[in-house]
Amino acid sequence: MFDSVKPYGNQEYSSLKKECQQRNQLFEDPQFLASGESLFCTTALVSNVHWKRPPEICNSPHLFVDGMSAHDLNQGQLGNCWFVAACSCLASRDSLWQKVIPNWKEQEWAVDKPNNYAGIFHFRFWRFGEWVDVVIDDRLPTVNGQLIYCHSNSKNEFWSALVEKAYAKLAGCYESLDGGNTADALVDFTGGVSEPIDLMEGKFASVEESRLQLFDKLLKVHSREGLISCSIKVTSAAEMEARLETGLVKGHAYAVTDVRKVRLGHGLLAFFKADKLFMIRMRNPWGEKEWNGPWSDNSAEWKQVSKGERESMGMTVRDDGEFWMSFDDFCKNFTDLVVCRVMNTSVFSFHKTWEETMVKGAWIRHEDPLQNRAGGCINNRETFLQNPQYVFDVKKDMDEVLMCLQQKDIRYTRQEAKSEKLPMGFEVYRVELNRAYRMHTIQEKAASSVYINSKTIFLRKELPQGRYVIIPTTFEPGLTGEFLLRVFTDVPANFSELTLNEPPHTCWSGMCGYPQVVIQVHVVAANGLAQQDGATGADPYVVIRCEREKIKSPIHKNTVNPEFNVKGIFYKKDAKSPVHVEIWNSNVFSDQFLGQVTLLNDSSQLQPHHTLHLRDKGNHQGNDLPGTISLKVSSSNELASI
Repeated sequence: MFDSVKPYGNQEYSSLKKECQQRNQLFEDPQFLASGESLFCTTALVSNVHWKRPPEICNSPHLFVDGMSAHDLNQGQLGNCWFVAACSCLASRDSLWQKVIPNWKEQEWAVDKPNNYAGIFHFRFWRFGEWVDVVIDDRLPTVNGQLIYCHSNSKNEFWSALVEKAYAKLAGCYESLDGGNTADALVDFTGGVSEPIDLMEGKFASVEESRLQLFDKLLKVHSREGLISCSIKVTSAAEMEARLETGLVKGHAYAVTDVRKVRLGHGLLAFFKADKLFMIRMRNPWGEKEWNGPWSDNSAEWKQVSKGERESMGMTVRDDGEFWMSFDDFCKNFTDLVVCRVMNTSVFSFHKTWEETMVKGAWIRHEDPLQNRAGGCINNRETFLQNPQYVFDVKKDMDEVLMCLQQKDIRYTRQEAKSEKLPMGFEVYRVELNRAYRMHTIQEKAASSVYINSKTIFLRKELPQGRYVIIPTTFEPGLTGEFLLRVFTDVPANFSELTLNEPPHTCWSGMCGYPQVVIQVHVVAANGLAQQDGATGADPYVVIRCEREKIKSPIHKNTVNPEFNVKGIFYKKDAKSPVHVEIWNSNVFSDQFLGQVTLLNDSSQLQPHHTLHLRDKGNHQGNDLPGTISLKVSSSNELASI
């Protein structure tokens, strides 16, 4: 997985460490100085800061003391609970944190190998489609000898402070971490995909069926190494980090550290009894201030659970910031969830779950409309289709498709403080099965994301079999930037960018003729297809032919009234060439032809809507067969306009 890890700032950890050891010097990072510039981008919020290395803070420093745990983390004086909550999630997953902290045993302070220490550490984060290796020195900001930012409960444990410093280096300075998005940090730690869930919009508190489905979803994500965070929405700045009567804090990111079904009762009764309570455990990054309602640390409800069950849950009674809630109470009190799935795409895995396609693109402004790729959202109809376009196939009858659009981080300058993110989103259109060139007319919309100024936009959508075009855009036209588009499907999706506006001009096309007209055929439905042979049902499909090209629809099982909804686009070299629409019945040994209609290129045949009788191509008398077909047909002059 890490064969393609890139050193951030061209700093190679192993060579820098070796050089320091040879010179008998501790590493000092020239790219992230121990100075105010690394702390603040605007105003100094903390004074009398002294940078100290861990051996100057305590006698026996370690990366880890008694292993790694969510309890290791305390937030400090930065408003980065979102980052600390993500670290708490990460701490519970050995397979994940060992990717962020590579070769941790080699980096650990070793009493028996004092010469190994060189004041240099490195950590890895997933940024814009690739893993980057970030080197730092271990000089940490302190006041009166105490760490002022993220720190552990154990004074001699430093993994959280060092990870935070590496992340601050990526962002430009510590202050840039003051306010952020847990979803972004979870993706940076895992390379996964974060899905935001609005608990109020989904009405999970009041609709039991939806709530049970959500719990099963979280249980599945948690069991598959996914990470989850939650928060309570604020409506004004005054509400930020306001503590409620329940003990919960508004506008504050909590890490979800466990999801489980808990047996109620004691002894054999608990084992055989069907009653189970849906429970969820969270942790406040402050390391204190917990929920005080039902199932809080000292509540009477815990008497319903056996001692063995409490021990298996890791139930503790202390103000450490971690607490349990029933899932019903969780949905009533929290408003937002972030679910980060660690996408298993390995072909060598027994539990492979997704096919991933990832592409980097850019919104580029150009005066030529055919080269402009910064057309803005659908509100700008004259320029919208000038944006980058990508095509993919859904090959199953129905498939759950995950789509994720991420814009590239623009590292801010000290003069500009934090750079603004571009408001962006994307549209998805269902197109012709043989679409190979860019869209020039708006087609049937299949899905649409929100448009917000977020680093990442996510959409989950059930799509029927067919071909689709996804168009990522900024909200306003003319804005430029780089983006990363990821699409996940159950089977390979033949994902590619549509770069050509029309069939290319070649020597061969000059001899054989270049397309004269574009015709689009949309077979909507058919009726009474199997009535002619007395059958009660059929397995029909449709074939559309024009000149030497044809497309075939999926097979519809056991129906005489299929809803085909299949489209084809044909670039006709001879404007007079007919289009044949054939209906077939699928059989094991030999498919059965049911009939066809022929579309001629004249004004009577190019009406927008058709309801035509099927006609056997071998029937020279021209008698209509039982059954009709509904079509939408249009010709286009887009070749001329291009």
